Amino acid sequence: MKEVLIVTEEGRLDNYLSDMFENISRSHFQKLIKSGKVLVNGKEQKPSYTVQIKDKIEFEDIEETEILPQNIPLDVIYEDENMLVVNKPSNMLTHPTANEKENTLVNALLYYCGENNLSNINGNYRRGIVHRLDRNTSGLLMVAKNNKTHQYLANLIRNRLITKKYLAIVKGVLKDDFGLIDKPIGRNVKHPEKMAIVEGGKDSITEFRVIERFKDCTYLELNLKTGRTHQIRVHLSSIGHPIMNDSLYGGGGFKIKTQEQVLQSYKLEFAKPFDGDIITLCLEPDEDIKKALRFLRAN
Repeated sequence: MKEVLIVTEEGRLDNYLSDMFENISRSHFQKLIKSGKVLVNGKEQKPSYTVQIKDKIEFEDIEETEILPQNIPLDVIYEDENMLVVNKPSNMLTHPTANEKENTLVNALLYYCGENNLSNINGNYRRGIVHRLDRNTSGLLMVAKNNKTHQYLANLIRNRLITKKYLAIVKGVLKDDFGLIDKPIGRNVKHPEKMAIVEGGKDSITEFRVIERFKDCTYLELNLKTGRTHQIRVHLSSIGHPIMNDSLYGGGGFKIKTQEQVLQSYKLEFAKPFDGDIITLCLEPDEDIKKALRFLRAN
């Protein structure tokens, strides 16, 4: 089965594919590209070729297993004829991977919407998925029901016309009430399952605001200006304030037990597709955040 992707962000061909398929290495895609098994707009290209927005990438599906609908309850916060916004729980993958093909958000969406009512721009494993949340990050996530809406929402994200705000509790006490972290992010060469601050990486900007300070922690609101993989987690770790219980980026060791990182996508604001009405959605802090705050305020 052939996989077809429509490019939504400029970048190197090999990097674009490895970012889309996080469980498959960049070197594997480089081999596929060099062997002529990846086509861009019907032509062979080099791994370093810069793909442009709306380019069509074709290659043999490396994830051939069919993804099945599953009747998993969804917390739908907003829905119209073109899209929906769901509250993804912690400990749920946004989409299937080579190792996990069940109990993901996409499985639930296939049951709720039907296969023909989800965009397929990002391939069969990412039906409807415009942007992702990490497995253990809960909160608001947009889903496109068709390709036209997918491109519309991707364009809003690319041009920074969507407000995406998060809540997090981090290690240590931040002195400044407000701040901005502007550091490029790329794949960690030594540990490919991680991202890192990398010279020549993708521009990445995160704003933060202190909500509350504790003895050895800080409760933050974060405004995501760009949307890189693990961006908030990498940025906060890079300034010495990893997210509570984020074992991958140095935030482990807390007495409070949570699913993993205490991080929630709690606010979205965007223009409704094709009519411009402003949609503002906001969630209460999730159970992990409430649990951590109760502990910190009591101690």
